[in-house]
Amino acid sequence: MNKILLLCLWITTTLFSVEIPIEHTTERTFGKSVELNAKVIQLSNAKQSIMSLVSGHIEKYYVSPGQKVKAGQKIAIIESIMLSKMTADYISVKKQFSALSKNYEATKRLYDKGMTSMQELNLQSIQKNAMSARITTLRSQLQTLGIEAGSLKAASADYVLYAHSDGTVSELLQPLHSVIGEDTAVVSIVKDQSFYFKSFLPIEYADEVKIGQKIVVKHNKTTIVTHITQVLPELDEEIQRIVVLSNINENINNLYINAYVPTVLYFDATQKHVAVKKSALSFFNNEWVVFVPIEKDDKNSDIHEEEFESPYEARVIEIIETDELFAGVKGIELNEMYVSDKSYYVKSMILKSSLGDGD
Repeated sequence: MNKILLLCLWITTTLFSVEIPIEHTTERTFGKSVELNAKVIQLSNAKQSIMSLVSGHIEKYYVSPGQKVKAGQKIAIIESIMLSKMTADYISVKKQFSALSKNYEATKRLYDKGMTSMQELNLQSIQKNAMSARITTLRSQLQTLGIEAGSLKAASADYVLYAHSDGTVSELLQPLHSVIGEDTAVVSIVKDQSFYFKSFLPIEYADEVKIGQKIVVKHNKTTIVTHITQVLPELDEEIQRIVVLSNINENINNLYINAYVPTVLYFDATQKHVAVKKSALSFFNNEWVVFVPIEKDDKNSDIHEEEFESPYEARVIEIIETDELFAGVKGIELNEMYVSDKSYYVKSMILKSSLGDGD
C-alpha cells in the first residue's frame, strides 16, 4: 500500500512540475479541406537512360543498382578505339595548323617584299583556313562527348559516362566488359523529385479544385507538403473521381511506387475562425476539447495543490476547419488563453483530480 501511495505521489508531483505551454487563441483564415486517397506514382519521363555516344568496350562501372547518384557523378568508363582516333586526330591537326600558320606568316613576309606571288599566299591561306575548320569540327565533336579539347595533351581511349541529374540507379543495362555500339543505353537512372501523388477527388469538388492548391500527407512520421500541378481532364473510370497530380519536391525515405497513402487537400482560404494549434486538441469524455487555465484565488492555491486539483479545465469545442498546424474552432473566445501542447499531462491531472484522495 505504501508503495502505491508513493507512486501516486511521484506521478502527481511529476505532473505538476511539467511546464505546460500556454498561448492565446488567434484569428486565422481557413479554406475547406477534404481527405483523399492517393497513389504514389512516377511519370514516364522520370526514368532516363545514360547513353554511350561512342562504340567501345565497357571497362568499369562506378555504380550499382539502387545506389544514389548526383548530377555529374561518374557512371561508367568505356574504352573506345573511335575516341582514341578522334583525340589523336585533334592533336595532330593542331600541330599541322601551327606549322601552316608559321608557313603563312613567312610567305606573307616574302609577299610584302615582292619575293613571292599573291597566288602562293592565297594557297597558304586556304590550307590554313581548312585546317582551322577541321580543328573546330573535332573540338565540337569532343565537347559533345563531354571532353574538354583544350586540355588534351595526348590521345585517349577512355570515354567516361556521367549522371545527368540526381537520382537512383535503376539498372545496369549492359554487362561489364561487353562491346557496345554508338547510341547504346548503358545505365537506367530514376530521377529524384520525380514522385507524384495521384489523388482521387469526389466529383462534387470539380468547381473548387485548382492548380497550385496544397495537398498534405503524413508518411513515415514525416509531413509531406505538395501542390497540385495537374488536374487530369478525364475521370478515373473505375471509381468515377477526378484525378489530380501533386509533385513531391523533396527526397522521402521509404516512399514506394504504387503505395496508397491518405492525403488532405486544402482549398483556397476564405473563412476566418478563432484558431488553436492542432497540438492543443484532445479527445476527452467522447468530445473534442481544449484545456484552459482556471483562475483561482491566491489564498486557496495552496489548498488546491495539496488536494491535487488540476489548475485547468476541459473546454468542449467544435472543429470547423484545419490546416497543417492550426484548427479553426467554436467554443473558445478570441485571445483566450489555452494549453497549446502537452495536453496529455493536463488530461492526466484532471483524471487524477476526479479520482479523489480516497481512490
